[in-house]
Amino acid sequence: MKPVDRGAAARLPADFSKVLVVGKSSINRVVVSKIVERSGLKPISEPLETAEKALTSLVPGAVILDGGPDDKDCDRLLSGIDALRRASGKALPCVILLSTMNGTPDSLGLSSVVDAVVAKPITPERLQPVIDRLVGRG
Repeated sequence: MKPVDRGAAARLPADFSKVLVVGKSSINRVVVSKIVERSGLKPISEPLETAEKALTSLVPGAVILDGGPDDKDCDRLLSGIDALRRASGKALPCVILLSTMNGTPDSLGLSSVVDAVVAKPITPERLQPVIDRLVGRG
């Protein structure tokens, strides 16, 4: 993300009704988007290639990242999310990582940008309460 983009995005208020769903797998993005809709929120599904632009133009209230098989698929987005948080002075957008491992962001040695980890396979019973808790805190 270019510094100019970060500044413009930081001036936009986060839209808590929108959740950016990012991942390589279109099937996983559809499944996660349906769960987001069950929480009464508007999912915006993006592949990795367009996610950074969507992040800066939408400024969603939450971002759900599908980490892929090694939990590294979305690493390049973390610096952009961190920049948005620093510019706004808040821990927004909230970040949920869909992981092949079970644990907390700290126990898994993940970036401090990740607020919650949901272990795969993704089910509404696992993911929806986390979405409701994190977006509700915004």
